[in-house]
Amino acid sequence: MIKKSGSAKWSGGLKDGKGHVSTESGVLSDQPYGFNTRFEGAKGTNPEELIGAAHAACFSMAFSLILGNHDLVADEIATKATVALEEKDGGFAITKVHLDVTAKIPGASQEKFMEVANAAKSGCPVSKLLTAEITMDAKLV
Repeated sequence: MIKKSGSAKWSGGLKDGKGHVSTESGVLSDQPYGFNTRFEGAKGTNPEELIGAAHAACFSMAFSLILGNHDLVADEIATKATVALEEKDGGFAITKVHLDVTAKIPGASQEKFMEVANAAKSGCPVSKLLTAEITMDAKLV
């Protein structure tokens, strides 16, 4: 079993409070976040952005794994995950994630590309974690 961790510290109220988020690896170290970065577009990170980055990275790796199972290797897989946070049932919920994928894969047919992309969309560990609707636009170039 592999275990990785992230941590956050928060002080103050919801709107006037401040937080910092870090990762075990130190790639993120005390990065600021708060109500303003999450809901008002202020500079800094937020949970949805971090989930999007994690989902994009996970999907791209799963895509590469499944391509390898078909004797294909990508020159490049570029993935953007857009996470939707919406007011729902008196609170907020992450309701959707949309993956935009562009890949350059020598020797891949459009049919095989879409088969692999869909398998990666449903099979990557982050996709399995999320209960939100996950959609995708995928382009083989």
